[in-house]
Amino acid sequence: MDHIKKLHPVSATIIIGTLFARMAMFMTIPFLAIYLTSVKGVSASLAGAIIGISSIVGLFGGFFGGYVSDRYGQEKVMKISLFMWTFVFIGFATAESVWTFFLLNALNGLCRSFFEPSSRALLSQVTKQENKLLVFNLRYAAINVGAAIGPLVGLKIGASSSTTAFFITSFVYFLYFILLVVMFSKYTIEQTHSDISEHVTLRRAVDVLGKDRVFLFAVIGMILGVTGYSQFNSTIPQYLSQYKDGVQLFSYLIVFNAITVLVVQYPVSRIGKRYSALTSIMFGIVAVSFGLFGFGLFTAVPMLFLSMFILTVGEVMMFSMVDIFIDQIAPQQMKGLYFGSIGFTAIGNAVGPWIGGLMLQYFGYENHLLIFSLLSLCTLIGFPVFLYVSGVMKATKRHIEYSL
Repeated sequence: MDHIKKLHPVSATIIIGTLFARMAMFMTIPFLAIYLTSVKGVSASLAGAIIGISSIVGLFGGFFGGYVSDRYGQEKVMKISLFMWTFVFIGFATAESVWTFFLLNALNGLCRSFFEPSSRALLSQVTKQENKLLVFNLRYAAINVGAAIGPLVGLKIGASSSTTAFFITSFVYFLYFILLVVMFSKYTIEQTHSDISEHVTLRRAVDVLGKDRVFLFAVIGMILGVTGYSQFNSTIPQYLSQYKDGVQLFSYLIVFNAITVLVVQYPVSRIGKRYSALTSIMFGIVAVSFGLFGFGLFTAVPMLFLSMFILTVGEVMMFSMVDIFIDQIAPQQMKGLYFGSIGFTAIGNAVGPWIGGLMLQYFGYENHLLIFSLLSLCTLIGFPVFLYVSGVMKATKRHIEYSL
């Protein structure tokens, strides 16, 4: 509690804003495909393309968003992104044509890819060294709470069939924008971009990332970890659909996953603080791999819940420590660039479901042990990749221990 009181007011504002913004986002976006097909009469394939464009734009937009925040300042990028987001969701509520929805969701992905690295870079800047683990874990918890509550609220207010949720989301983002304007005017934050803006050109940014072996191999390792974790939302539900009441079982597993994240996050972070963020990520990958293997090995429902528990612990160990790790290795004047570029790990979210689906189609559902063993092995390859990252960091004396 004492640590929370010591947080910078801007940090507290961003964390609280993240909670309500994610809650509002998850009130609408998960229901967008249903809204498009049932209310607007869009075909299922076109609705899928509209949903997917946000991730595609976000995948590549993170790099440019991070670069722009370093070049021109996190405050400006965050305020402009939130202001644009307000009108994006008003657009969702009033749009009629398919291409308008396509453009709006592309802008949704663009706003997210510019806002997220800027906010994380600013959190890093205003937070004292000893409080960074707490701040980034609070942010991660806020995202998960918002993601858990948002869909329930959206379901209650009929987000799949009305425009009410879009207007509410727009209003929440506008309030977040006003709150940040007030906080930034009240608390002056010394920006690091001003002294180096002439030097951090886009070409130099690309050169820095291209030559940074630690970062590049960390991205590869995280892609493998994310590829494994993505099976939770793709291959696992498809496989469980073969069970009697399999859809209901998966629904229970989703709730169990959300509760487990909130319950284990604090103790896992307390254990993780004894070691480096890199070590936590490595063992998180191992846990995700073992969890996947459990889904192939076991068929009894209690053991499937145990497998989900192991996978979820791995999820927390991986994702709650990524921001700390990036903060460790990123040059001070390029925090936004590094936080934005780690978004390339979303490649795992793109290829993971495709790989799992191909395996189910080729091997058949009855060969679940083989399928999940291969997926587990693919994920586990991330462990030696991060071992290499650790070796490079030690060889180049880049290893930084935080007083967490």
